[in-house]
Amino acid sequence: MYIAQLTDTHIRPKGHVAYGLVDTAAFLARAVDFIARSALPIDAVIVTGDLTDFGTAEEYAHFLELIAPLAVPVLPLPGNHDERAAMALALAHMAPFGQTQGDDLSYAADLGPLRLIMLDATVPGAPHGAVLPVHLAWLEGVLASAPDRPALLALHHPPFLTGIRHMDVQNCQGASELEALLMRWPNVLAVVCGHVHRSVHTSLAGRGASIAPSPAHAVTLDLAPHAPPSFHLEPPGFHLHCWQATEGGPHGRLVTHLVPIGAFPGPHPFFDASGRPVE
Repeated sequence: MYIAQLTDTHIRPKGHVAYGLVDTAAFLARAVDFIARSALPIDAVIVTGDLTDFGTAEEYAHFLELIAPLAVPVLPLPGNHDERAAMALALAHMAPFGQTQGDDLSYAADLGPLRLIMLDATVPGAPHGAVLPVHLAWLEGVLASAPDRPALLALHHPPFLTGIRHMDVQNCQGASELEALLMRWPNVLAVVCGHVHRSVHTSLAGRGASIAPSPAHAVTLDLAPHAPPSFHLEPPGFHLHCWQATEGGPHGRLVTHLVPIGAFPGPHPFFDASGRPVE
């Protein structure tokens, strides 16, 4: 099972760029074309938040137009730049929103034997996220309903620190409660996030936790305590999560690859036709 993770696409209305510089629509179109044409056997695409820049109906319509070439299921999750009501209205055909008791857009969807749990921990009007008791109760129920089914948990804000100060102050609150819950459910293979616009890897509750890069701009990797917020136009990319059912124990194993988006020289052989190393 192969799941591509896009995140932080920040789509603006047609003809507009982000921060006066970043043509996020062009970057997303390039990513979609790369995935659509790729030989990688991708089964689904998840988009972990900040689909749009301001959460307007016009931006969601533009987002839908840009991802239209994808022939696999696309499962979206809101981020702090999205607007729940507008997103739910525009993207209702893409995801089974409305599975929780609150007004968030959390949902679970099964992709073959793998369960994708999309946890909406955004806080309306705030840059940070928060895992609340209502989220924990819903997540516990989803996991209890299929305790033997391997699961991948996605949320926008990372529930861990990265060392990038201006992003860490707006990460996901309630991380310790989430981690305590995950300790009880070994079928959750990994936690995947967005928000930071960089490829970042750590562990949470004894399993992998990662942040995917944006297919557009990257948050500057500056670990100085008082570094100002800034971004770079680094090579864009996405994460490819590969689940293998027969490895890594009863729930399989999840392996994550960083995939750069673009055309690069290659493939070049290591060996010639006789099996000798190419010199």
